Amino acid sequence: MSNGSPTSVVTPEEFRERFMHSLRYSRGMEMYQAEPRDLLAALKLTVREYLIDRAVTTAETYRETKPKTVHYLSLEFLLGRLLRNNLISTGLLPVAREAMEGLGLDLDNLIDEESDPGLGNGGLGRLAACFLDSLATLDYPSFGYGLHYDYGMFRQRFEDGWQVEYPDNWLEGGFPWALTRHDRMVEVQIGGRVEWIQGASGKHRPRWVGWKTIHGIPEDILIAGYGTQTVSILRLWSAQASSEFDFQIFSQGDYLRAVEEREQVEAITKVLYPADDTEAGRRLRLVQEYFLVSCSVRDVVNRFMRAHGDDWDLFPDKVAFQLNDTHPALTVAELMRYLLDEAGIKWVRAWDITRAACSYTNHTLLPEAMETWPVPLMESLIPRHVQIIYEINRRFIESMRERYAQDHGRLQRMSILSDGNPKRFRMANLAIVGTHRVNGVAKLHTELLKTRVIPDFAETWPERFLAITNGVTPRRWLHSCNPRLSEAISRKIGSSWVRDLEQLKELARFADDTSFQEEFMEIKAANKNDLADELQRLCGTRPDPSSLFDVQIKRLHEYKRQLLNLMHVIATYRRIKADPTIDIVPRTFIFGAKAAPAYHMAKLIIRLINGVADVVNTDTDVDGRICVLFPPDYRVTLAEQIIPAADISEQISTAGMEASGTGNMKLSLNGALTIGTLDGANVEIREAVGDENFFLFGLTAAEVEECRISGAKQPWSYYSADKELADVIDDLKDGTFAGSDTTPLREIWSSLMEHGDYYLNLADFRSYVDSQRRVDELYRDPHAWAAAAIRNVAAMGYFSSDRAITQYAKEIWNLEPVPIQRG
Repeated sequence: MSNGSPTSVVTPEEFRERFMHSLRYSRGMEMYQAEPRDLLAALKLTVREYLIDRAVTTAETYRETKPKTVHYLSLEFLLGRLLRNNLISTGLLPVAREAMEGLGLDLDNLIDEESDPGLGNGGLGRLAACFLDSLATLDYPSFGYGLHYDYGMFRQRFEDGWQVEYPDNWLEGGFPWALTRHDRMVEVQIGGRVEWIQGASGKHRPRWVGWKTIHGIPEDILIAGYGTQTVSILRLWSAQASSEFDFQIFSQGDYLRAVEEREQVEAITKVLYPADDTEAGRRLRLVQEYFLVSCSVRDVVNRFMRAHGDDWDLFPDKVAFQLNDTHPALTVAELMRYLLDEAGIKWVRAWDITRAACSYTNHTLLPEAMETWPVPLMESLIPRHVQIIYEINRRFIESMRERYAQDHGRLQRMSILSDGNPKRFRMANLAIVGTHRVNGVAKLHTELLKTRVIPDFAETWPERFLAITNGVTPRRWLHSCNPRLSEAISRKIGSSWVRDLEQLKELARFADDTSFQEEFMEIKAANKNDLADELQRLCGTRPDPSSLFDVQIKRLHEYKRQLLNLMHVIATYRRIKADPTIDIVPRTFIFGAKAAPAYHMAKLIIRLINGVADVVNTDTDVDGRICVLFPPDYRVTLAEQIIPAADISEQISTAGMEASGTGNMKLSLNGALTIGTLDGANVEIREAVGDENFFLFGLTAAEVEECRISGAKQPWSYYSADKELADVIDDLKDGTFAGSDTTPLREIWSSLMEHGDYYLNLADFRSYVDSQRRVDELYRDPHAWAAAAIRNVAAMGYFSSDRAITQYAKEIWNLEPVPIQRG
């Protein structure tokens, strides 16, 4: 294991020979016949061979040592492109570059041909991907489990300023990174009913009958650790019918109905996050969650039994399940079902095993994001699991009555079963009751979780709750995406920071070094110039690279307050219109976001951003001093281009609503200064970088809660007290930036002024604008700005996913690293 950059024992000649072999025998062609996509596929297959060699050695080591292994279940993994990162992690990047040059090929051009896998959507999936990288890099035995979607969430384009979704057919042309493992196929039961049968002892017991079988086919993606021989596995499940078609129906000539079941089954893994605003969409979403859990639990149990037989008391010592949010919460019920019905274990012992093996990460403070499922829907799909959840809840509530006999309200809140018509299961409550540890993803988030969201559980089991602040992998989010800065840092402090990000603190002593400041800002200028070229291609407008690049890139949601950002843009534009000679710091406002297809208000805000861009970017009075750009189809690859070029990181969510955030970490790590509220991990970032290197504004979480409870500060009071704010709000009402869409966009004004401005954009506007003026003042002093940016980079060591995973391993999983020797 190396502490610095990994090196390879492979020569360019050997790599070139394997590449030519892949091109001929996997693509069936020679160099003169190959298109770029063929060359890319051959290159991926070549790299995959080296990963397979390491994966085999890793598997053999685990077979011999039988270590405890963590299984990370997540409905999404936002991986990003894999080729460059795999080349970097294995030490093959310089080897591949020289090999391709020998064939007259440009490696970077080939890498740019790769598309993003459509396996995730936002922060939840990107965090999961960072964690897989860290697990492998730190030599922790691990498996990732998810679904192999045929289509990603959607691709995004803009038509007349409106978001238009179209299919993300990311598998077009194949996906060589995946290894299909038919030998590890598992069977999943669904549907049917539960009957009570009399056993030999005369007692009646439940039996699940009449179910249908679905096959889960594993697609394995190999995850290479950086500077280590460890290769772990992300196992993604594809749904397949147990038979190609109903032969009896087929033989009668009804060909379409004969394949109907196959089509319905394969729809399970057709698309990421089916729309849940229809009954069919909700049903499919539940089936996806169950399919992920059932396949994964079965696979883990099979592997455990191959290694340890039926010594179930050993199970928690060898197996850990980490539930990434509530989507895999059915793991609790499925593991109980297996232990009760198939292993024949009594309830109390099965429950002890299940709770000891499972732990749960909560990712939200939003009540509407706490999943619940109607009991009748669950009964129609997984009737045995419904029985088990009822029994879990019955036993749990009975135990709670011993402590809170007179507190009926508390018992109702803690119950897994909620009242109503129909009754619903609360998946977060199931996950809390059925696991031994529950963690939040930032210190503030965990505190709010314990005091506001689930205080009853936190008071009952304070020892179960802990904070593990999220982190990001420095391999992708600095070393790979920002090679200029990575190399500059390594020249100053050595390269071992890539595996130990805490070493970045050594960079702080160069923050006031004029020569390093100049080098740092030259790197930032080069990155901004590259991004300006890309924005020209994507948006048709090339921003001034010397302008301040103001970046907000994240999922479009009202609480993330892209609208507040836009209100500042409008205010700045109005200042220019009022005095075209005004001296302002030139600024390029860059947005990147997708709105969920059914999220009406978010799509209105996207239309407004594009409307403001249309007006601002073509106004001769502005003369390029401010520019608004919204490149479509925000994804990991675009983030990797934007983040190294950012000057300002907009982390402006309403305080108390963001669980953690990881974009804030990535941007700071690359030298962007944060303007933000005391929300999520912003609190800890500000503590790390120092108050003077963070632009703070806005209400605190406590003040937000007080404001909402008291209703003392209504939108109109802010409107009346602030002329600049009033002018901005009037523009939203009058359709100044709406083009022909004045009527629909007036809903934004209505949400602010007639419906209470729930996300407190008006309340925070003046503080936000004043903080932006402080940004301008500092940017006018290049040396002071550079010093603050360098100090941001130097303070980011704590925010590595390596630190987070080490905490999980020690504080939740009781997991030890298992170094792999070179095979």
